[in-house]
Amino acid sequence: MLSISKTHYTRWRGCAKNAWLSIHKPELFSSIEPSEYDRSVMESGIEVEQVARSLFSGGVLVTGSPAESQRSTAELLAQGTTTLFQAQFARDQLLAAIDVLRYDNLSDEVSIYEIKSSTKVKEEHIYDLAFQVRLLQTHGFNVSRAFLLHLNPDYVRQGDLDIQKLFITVDMTARIDLISDEVAKEIRDAREYLLAETEPKGPCSCIYRGRANHCSTFAYSNPDVPNYSVHDISRIGSSPNKLRALIDAGILALGDVPEHIVLNASQKIQVGVCRSGETVIEKHAIERELAGLAFPLHFIDYETFSPALPRFTGYSPHDRIPVQYSLHIVGAPTEEPIHRDFLSVGSDDPTADFLSSLQQNVGSFGAIIVWNKSFESQVNDAIARRVPEARDYVADFYDRLYDLKDIFSKQYFVHKNFCGKVSIKQVLPVLAPDLSYSGLKIQDGTTAATVWGQIMSGELSDKECADFREQLKEYCSMDSYGMYAIWRALIESVEGS
Repeated sequence: MLSISKTHYTRWRGCAKNAWLSIHKPELFSSIEPSEYDRSVMESGIEVEQVARSLFSGGVLVTGSPAESQRSTAELLAQGTTTLFQAQFARDQLLAAIDVLRYDNLSDEVSIYEIKSSTKVKEEHIYDLAFQVRLLQTHGFNVSRAFLLHLNPDYVRQGDLDIQKLFITVDMTARIDLISDEVAKEIRDAREYLLAETEPKGPCSCIYRGRANHCSTFAYSNPDVPNYSVHDISRIGSSPNKLRALIDAGILALGDVPEHIVLNASQKIQVGVCRSGETVIEKHAIERELAGLAFPLHFIDYETFSPALPRFTGYSPHDRIPVQYSLHIVGAPTEEPIHRDFLSVGSDDPTADFLSSLQQNVGSFGAIIVWNKSFESQVNDAIARRVPEARDYVADFYDRLYDLKDIFSKQYFVHKNFCGKVSIKQVLPVLAPDLSYSGLKIQDGTTAATVWGQIMSGELSDKECADFREQLKEYCSMDSYGMYAIWRALIESVEGS
């Protein structure tokens, strides 16, 4: 018999058809490879939950299949067990596992805790918890308190982890009481929708959302939407009425957007380039930007690892650990770049070694060129907090930073194949088609961070670590060399103007 879990319910709240497909056509989900980001979130959640359990003494972990877990839960409560981890309940085709359930024998009341690896309470967390409360109430439990337990963003590790200070417990009972009737109705509606045998017709609700907020089965539910569509118009998600009007008029392809549709300047350029196929090159603006860059040029890319649980002294939850950089230095306009790099190889905090290498290879003169400078700036600011004597170096570093992405964000160079995006992976194939990430075993920053975490864990063999380090170097080098190649292509695009 099919059951509706709290995951199905929260997924239904986001996109009902996507949730229906996850139950009735699971092969669609199994065919979609989860991203490294999704995997890292799941792994972080498991790790954080395991650590949080130490806050509850005498707890018993419930394991086994759903049916076995439900029997074990009932037996343990009947035996007077007061604290259960992953206690499982099912009724009326609803199913939920409770992260922490505490039972008070004297008052016959229960309190529950939902553990999250985030550093704040999110709306979906509240409805997740409310679903659990509602299910327990159908079992006749008097749920006296419902809590969300999340990581404390202000906690700074000093020595061993202080579990008491690492987490914040938020009493959500009053908030859940306020939405109780709403949740009860939503659960009834979700159960009716999700347990229906016939697949819902038409597109999913994500058809009215920008590309970044599409569900995982969007392509299946909306087969008429092209890969580059009105959903990709810059910041269209912030104009839901405009997007809805386009969709309701049957306008899906970006090139089909009529002239009379009101668009901002950025959106007009994007749509115009798609419609005409002509590349926009603002030569004078590009020249002005590049002329301000003093040699030697330092094209640099950082890679970091951001564990939910702070690994070292001086770190907070999700703080970025600087583990790697790749640097290409160009001494003069006609010179070929010189490559320097750094990759942490130990299991200790690499900050000092990272900084020392940076100071050795990035001198006191010349522009420092990055892609999305807010990232490198935030990493440097964190280094300065942990290493106060580096503040002057970091301040000078910041003064010399130039974000190469700005040329594309400001739309001085717009190509139809950018598809409205300005990431280096979108720009590089256009300006430097001979370079590609496709042949690399590591192709994105999230994968790089995950791999470094595996190396640091000590669970890999020496050969595996060596192989991974070479893959990390190849990936990071592509980022910094790619910036150099894009800069070179921009120079050539404006020559003779």
